[in-house]
Amino acid sequence: MTLRQTVLLVALLNLAYFGVEFAVAIAIGSVSLFADSVDFLEDASLNFLIAVGLGWSAENRARLGMVLAAVILVPVAATLWSAWQKFSLPVPPQPVPLTLTGAGAFLVNFACAFLLGRFRHHSGSLTRAAFLSARNDVLANVAIIAAGLLTAATLSVWPDLIVGLGIAALNADASRQVLAAARKERQEARP
Repeated sequence: MTLRQTVLLVALLNLAYFGVEFAVAIAIGSVSLFADSVDFLEDASLNFLIAVGLGWSAENRARLGMVLAAVILVPVAATLWSAWQKFSLPVPPQPVPLTLTGAGAFLVNFACAFLLGRFRHHSGSLTRAAFLSARNDVLANVAIIAAGLLTAATLSVWPDLIVGLGIAALNADASRQVLAAARKERQEARP
């Protein structure tokens, strides 16, 4: 499978699971699932943009990498908004749908990270952005599963809220790394 085919497949997987996770997040009032669902939508957009940008010059790919660094911050803002809402109405999400949906997200993101893993050092900041995003999502999904189990044990809003804010922090760090890679790529592309 080529890099373009891989990122298109990853984009479609992310778009499909966005719909599932977003619907469950709204239904059960979960900050962590809401944050992760928005991240699935961002990942779908990211991978579609990468597929488009693969044929571009190194300098234009670096510019796109800088745009993608900003795109990765979208879930951060959405999560902060959702967390603020949860502070206003601190009702814990239903733990079973939270845990099961997190497990499904884990499987999708693990498959995406596996597919992108062999390309993570190709095409500079673009594939680095896709791989880092998928890798971080796998880690976030493990935390979502743990939050579901802790919510079941404690009936507290805090596990879900803390994991949601942790996902925001992971995305902010991924944005920083992609921006650094794009800047380096841009400098190397200039004569």
